[in-house]
Amino acid sequence: MADDRFHVYDTTLRDGAQQEGLNLTVADKLAVARHLDGLGVGFIEGGWPGANPKDTEFFRRARTELDLRHAQLAAFGATRRAGVKAADDPLVAALRESGAPVVTLVAKSHDRHVELALRTTLEENLAMIRDTVSHLRAEGQRVFLDAEHFFDGYISNPAYALEVLRVAAEAGASVIALCDTNGGMLPDELADVVHAAVQTSARIGIHCHDDTGCAVANSLAAVKAGATHVQGCANGYGERSGNANLFTVVANLQLKRGFDLVPREALADMTRIAHAITEVTNVTPNSHAPYVGVSAFAHKAGLHASAIKVDPNLYQHIDPAQVGNDMRMLVSDMAGRASVELKGRELGYELGPDISRELVNRVKEMESRGYTFEAADASFELLLRDTVAGERRSHFQVESWRVIVERARGGEVVSEATVKLYAKGERIVATGEGNGPVNALDRAVRLGLERLYPELAEVELIDFKVRILEGTHGTDAVTRVLITSSDAAGEWSTVGVDENIIEASWQALEQAVTYGLLRAGHTA
Repeated sequence: MADDRFHVYDTTLRDGAQQEGLNLTVADKLAVARHLDGLGVGFIEGGWPGANPKDTEFFRRARTELDLRHAQLAAFGATRRAGVKAADDPLVAALRESGAPVVTLVAKSHDRHVELALRTTLEENLAMIRDTVSHLRAEGQRVFLDAEHFFDGYISNPAYALEVLRVAAEAGASVIALCDTNGGMLPDELADVVHAAVQTSARIGIHCHDDTGCAVANSLAAVKAGATHVQGCANGYGERSGNANLFTVVANLQLKRGFDLVPREALADMTRIAHAITEVTNVTPNSHAPYVGVSAFAHKAGLHASAIKVDPNLYQHIDPAQVGNDMRMLVSDMAGRASVELKGRELGYELGPDISRELVNRVKEMESRGYTFEAADASFELLLRDTVAGERRSHFQVESWRVIVERARGGEVVSEATVKLYAKGERIVATGEGNGPVNALDRAVRLGLERLYPELAEVELIDFKVRILEGTHGTDAVTRVLITSSDAAGEWSTVGVDENIIEASWQALEQAVTYGLLRAGHTA
């Protein structure tokens, strides 16, 4: 298990699951827990057993289906109800029976919340904390306490907020996490309060929300002020603006502050883990997320590229490999020769100065007409190959294509496409139907070429984006189409631009098929 001197505590499966639009099945929660354990976190908060059937089922299945190497499971729940003994409270019993070695109790530390939300006295709230913590400790479970609304409570009544910490620690809570529940604190103010809390001799943790955009900064400030337990969520999931992004917090503490939190090889797998969790949660990943975002180490400006060509560290705060990410060069109308040469090297080409200069000029000319290569790496690679070869190369030539869109009597709209191609010395005529013109063209091309190139059966069009370019208007506006395709090994994006949306789509589709065949090992 992880070193107990400093805790990395994940609350994705409970607090993170409160994010709008995020719905996890029990199987999803088990999968996310395995990924988090692979990162090497110390504790995984699995949910609130007894409060809902899903979380109760999770803890039941976790006993036999989770083989955790690094983490311990924590069950979340509340202190006993007012006027009821902890031993007699059914929700406390659910925590006791969850099988989790750790229980995290949420308790009020804000005097107004005690009186208005719990509708009890300040003294009874302290008794509820003391009774519940001591009861669970006597049952053999380790107890952490989340001091809810602690910072607002400290501002309102500092003596009472600190008394909550003292009572919980005396009753046997091994950690008390101070919660910025409303997410309204700023780092300097928060650090002062954490420093005061540390003086109580209780072991202090931190739990921050991101309503001011400061959750990560507040977590780091709390650690500097003496907290030795930090909570957060994978990818910053959570209610409202989210929780502290656990990946960012861990990377900052380990790489910038020298904390030994997770195994080095696990840290080097962080980017993959972050993206694997987005696949389970079905939440679009933040491409600009620190450390793990696909754009976290992407460079676009020619000035940056010139410096990076000399030394990558001149424009990167760490080696991206430390967190399992990669440096990427984005090619755009801002690119200079250095950008193009570095991008070419990334793709396996050593470009001479003449080719680099020609390629830069072609990129800038095409982007002035609406193309974008930073979002379409596959299109850039095809352009690079054609420039190096000195001619346009493809696996097939197009004689013509045609699309018919028909609204049938029953109201159904059907598209039919016919393509006439030449490939491997054959003339091919193929027709395909689809729910739209691009879908029909895609099917027609596949029908025509799959006999000669069976690998196309593995290629799938997975995303289609259309944008009307700025400065144009009306139905004759210039349109940019981005297509994302995939096969068993990965994804790639291509771009087309034209006043006619179908022609723009065809350009992107033709490149997508060509690039897919290159990936399959076919020479153009």
